[in-house]
Amino acid sequence: MQIIAELFGIMGPVFLCAVLGFIWSKMGRPFDSETITSLITNVGTPCLVFDTLVRLDLTIDTFVSLGTAAALTVLGFGILGILYLKITGAGLADFLPALMFPNCGNMGLPICLFAFGEVGLGLGIAFFAIMVLLQFTIGIAIAAGDISIRFIVRTPMVYAVLLAVLILALDISLPKWLNDTVHLFAGLTIPVMLMALGVSLATLGIAKLWESLSISLARILMGFGVGVLTVLVLGLDGVAAGVVIIQASMPVAVFSYLFGLRYNRSPDVLAGSVVLSTLIGFAVLPFILLMVMP
Repeated sequence: MQIIAELFGIMGPVFLCAVLGFIWSKMGRPFDSETITSLITNVGTPCLVFDTLVRLDLTIDTFVSLGTAAALTVLGFGILGILYLKITGAGLADFLPALMFPNCGNMGLPICLFAFGEVGLGLGIAFFAIMVLLQFTIGIAIAAGDISIRFIVRTPMVYAVLLAVLILALDISLPKWLNDTVHLFAGLTIPVMLMALGVSLATLGIAKLWESLSISLARILMGFGVGVLTVLVLGLDGVAAGVVIIQASMPVAVFSYLFGLRYNRSPDVLAGSVVLSTLIGFAVLPFILLMVMP
């Protein structure tokens, strides 16, 4: 019973916040997804990344270790994803970003927070920061068929990570009013992220079941396998190992659908993959948590 209570303590807040967003959408309540997604992407998430990295005083070695783990998982996802899509005959530009970039933000960060506390959130942020940088560069380039330097330099997340790393490296102390302002913006991010995830699940459909299901299963299974392999290769243990495996095992990111919609890369299948992989993720996460938690 104690294990069940601990698992519910981790999964419950994440699940209930997403359910709230789902119910909110189904009740026809106003939720401007475009505005809120833009707010989260351009303000909330950069502030969350910067605030957590600086406030928890992570060392550069820790950041590099988790960043390296994120880069290795993306490389592993890319190799296995290309092989899988070549075998199945599915389009690389359509589905490779969905296989390479898990939902480390909306789902991964809250799970790391509730599973391992503030330390887990800090390590999850370090992993997520590198992952999202790669997603907004390599991921977009794959979907668009071309890399846009202009898009990269206009992405606030890039500057949030670079500035946080600079402050950590130089051991700079920021004014309290600035820290408090960034912390205030950061505080809204995780609950709004989860509500936005619930709204997305309520509004996205499953048009092509089997195609969406195959991508969903590939994402979850590939994610867990590559996550475990990365932990073994880098010799990680404890909370760091748990964070890497959890983040790598997350479902298809909502941004993969948004990229597919923007560049007309099978958005109907990607929408179904987001929904199905998220449902599968909620089902298998308790077992993953049992494996990685002390």
